[in-house]
Amino acid sequence: MDRSPPAPPAPEAQLTDTRYESWVALEAGADPVERTGELRRAHEAFTSAGRVVRPVRPLVAASWRRSARARVNPDGTAGVELGEDELAGYREGHPLARAMPVIRELMDSYAKDGEHLVAVCDAQGRLLWVEGHPATRRKAGAMNFVPGARWAESAVGTNAPGTALAEDRPVQVFSAEHFRRPVHPWTCAAAPLHDPRTGRLLGAVDITGGDGLAHPHSLAFVQAVARAAESELALLAPPPTGDTIELSALGRDEALLVAAGRKVRLSRRHSELLVLLARHPEGLTGDQVLVDLYEDESVTPVTVRAELSRLRRLLGPDLLSSRPYRLALPVDTDFDMVARRLGSGAVAAAMGAYAGPLLPTSQAPAIVRIRARLAAQLRAALIERGDPGLLADWARSPWGEEDVSVWRALVAALPECRRGAALARLRELDGELGAGFAGST
Repeated sequence: MDRSPPAPPAPEAQLTDTRYESWVALEAGADPVERTGELRRAHEAFTSAGRVVRPVRPLVAASWRRSARARVNPDGTAGVELGEDELAGYREGHPLARAMPVIRELMDSYAKDGEHLVAVCDAQGRLLWVEGHPATRRKAGAMNFVPGARWAESAVGTNAPGTALAEDRPVQVFSAEHFRRPVHPWTCAAAPLHDPRTGRLLGAVDITGGDGLAHPHSLAFVQAVARAAESELALLAPPPTGDTIELSALGRDEALLVAAGRKVRLSRRHSELLVLLARHPEGLTGDQVLVDLYEDESVTPVTVRAELSRLRRLLGPDLLSSRPYRLALPVDTDFDMVARRLGSGAVAAAMGAYAGPLLPTSQAPAIVRIRARLAAQLRAALIERGDPGLLADWARSPWGEEDVSVWRALVAALPECRRGAALARLRELDGELGAGFAGST
């Protein structure tokens, strides 16, 4: 029987007791056995009636609500999305492969001595490496905590690597804080991993085991490992040559610029200007910038010149030229990378590089057009490819959770035995749109 919870109501009350505001699962002196019992009862209250009761921490309550909205079945098991052959190639080319020697060096003996597991996942929550104590690996295999399985929060509910990705910060999850009941015997701590140059989320590193991990030391340890891994990636990255500019603008309102060894977080208006200039290496006149950037027809060319002058002071005269306005060096952007990969047919690689819509809250006319065109091209490629893992990545993202066409394609791509949650979400969306669902089975 499907025991998926109903979409929960608005929170009845905020859990303000500071004892439950920590990112650590158990405060000093807490009895793990007693807390487990309390959490199991709280978990039952939530999955049966949508009520959050003590001693659920705010972090976990928020994650449970997201899990319920994603229609995660509390009794389900993680799906394996990457087979051995596909996993090997994907893993070899993933940026985190270069950090694995450091992660292993720091965590190997800790994991084996404590009968724990070390796992590293990508930004979509797919486990790429799961290593550690052999007996613990066999036990974890029963719940598909294995390489190639998807442990994103939107797929399996609250868990340390998935929730660390969702929150973009280190987290610890203890016992029945996990959303799925088969994971209740486990405790895990995870920290996100970022590209040290662009800040892009690459994945997470996790340590998983028994109640012994419900200690502040395990969370601090996995944080330290994440920092060491990011430092290793920074050391291994090719040094900046000074003859290119890197611009990251997907999934963020304030773009990140890397130029001449400097990393600069741009204002929203300067982010829009840099995207426009990157798209037009031949340069733009002031009038062109005015039309592309401003909806308000009352804005004057003087305003545009003032914004560009401020941008030149920020970047330096060697980077921003005028008459026409143009960047003096080639620009490598994350949105062009996605477009290039789509153009070559590398749909999975394009989806891996797509961190979200381009400057998502910008209303500048040209940005709106570029953003919509790139998103439309990517989603069309995903639908045509029909890969359930890639479709799930889009459908369960913040920008794709109401995309009826992708949810319909996902239902069609999934085996009938795994369609339940996706079909329920599709019917819900069709009901909201008043369209009805004619293609159910």
